[in-house]
Amino acid sequence: MRRVALITTLVVVAGVGACTWLLPEKYAVNAPIAHMLWGRGTDAPSPQVVDARMRVPEGFTLSIWAEGVRGARVMRFTPSGDLLVSAPVQRSILLLERDSDGDGRADGQRVLLSDLSQPYGIDFHEHWLYVGETSDILRVRFDPGQPPGSGGASGARVSGEIERLATDIPSGGNHWTRTLRFSPDGWLYVNVGSSCNACREKDPQRRAAMLRFRPDGTGEETFATGLRNSVGFDWHPVTGELYGTDNGRDLLGDDFPPCELNKLVRGGFYGFPVANGNRIPDPDLGDGEEKRIAGSIPPVHSFRAHNAPLGMTFVRGQAAPAAYRDAALVALHGSWNRRQKDGYKVVSLHWRPDGSIEERDFMTGFLHDGNVIGRPADVVVGPDGAFYVSDDYAGVIWRAAPAVEG
Repeated sequence: MRRVALITTLVVVAGVGACTWLLPEKYAVNAPIAHMLWGRGTDAPSPQVVDARMRVPEGFTLSIWAEGVRGARVMRFTPSGDLLVSAPVQRSILLLERDSDGDGRADGQRVLLSDLSQPYGIDFHEHWLYVGETSDILRVRFDPGQPPGSGGASGARVSGEIERLATDIPSGGNHWTRTLRFSPDGWLYVNVGSSCNACREKDPQRRAAMLRFRPDGTGEETFATGLRNSVGFDWHPVTGELYGTDNGRDLLGDDFPPCELNKLVRGGFYGFPVANGNRIPDPDLGDGEEKRIAGSIPPVHSFRAHNAPLGMTFVRGQAAPAAYRDAALVALHGSWNRRQKDGYKVVSLHWRPDGSIEERDFMTGFLHDGNVIGRPADVVVGPDGAFYVSDDYAGVIWRAAPAVEG
């Protein structure tokens, strides 16, 4: 079986190389192939490689906080300081125990929930843990255990039967991830990506859309449409406005269309599939759609084409560095449909007084001279004010800690 898998991989790699260099630009395929096709990752980088390649801004120190976290995606810190991580390739939700011994590493890793169907989004609400599967939302009672400072591990656990809510979320096709988050006013928001690269959806009100529900799964409402795949979203800590990343379509060349950051409003239409970027008609589906395109809402910020912005979070809390407070951190998972790889980093977004947004590199080195050692998938702010980044390619959780002042 291993020989067959190896031969298959070599054939695919050879075919991909031909697509990259012999076919037109728009058909280019250039990415870690085994990861893209089968979710296979690589080893965690050595300390020497981390020192040589990885970079964060002055005033931060970077380290690997946990490794062996295969397929790490969405993260949420529990009230007791443990970190929950979704691992779709393992069909599991993992619990990484807080660093009680102060060695700069998670104290342990264990499976909290298993045998799930592509679990992705995770969030908490009133003693419940919610998980977004590809066609369901599930919830289970969650006890975070002992608070920090009580000594030892928290003892976090789930109990009781799993409840399945909203069991008919559209599934199948492309974009299977279901990110979910609770809003400040208690609604459960769920991203449902498109079923395709670019097409007219059979259910445009529930696919390529942002849905929301009451905490018990009732009251389904389509909040916004025309979102090809808005994987990461969060509410601005000052204005309360909802912002979400969106992945632009493929097969239109190296540098078009841009990926997006959108300000999401109730009832808003954001262009997919008839427009890309700032109301630019789609070459395949835009003809005759002038009215819809004119009524679409353009992005508030554009990322480079094919950078694949996934998880995002606003920086909150007094423990976070002042220079980053109220900024957004975004994980750029990295391109596949480009002749030259791009993305593969974490960026910060800073709102200027005039409302425009400045994008700055925050964590780089995952990509160097075409070689990839990691793919950031999500970013969260820890209770210690450090920034944690999940890397589903190397199977690690990175920690960028601000220098201690004084």
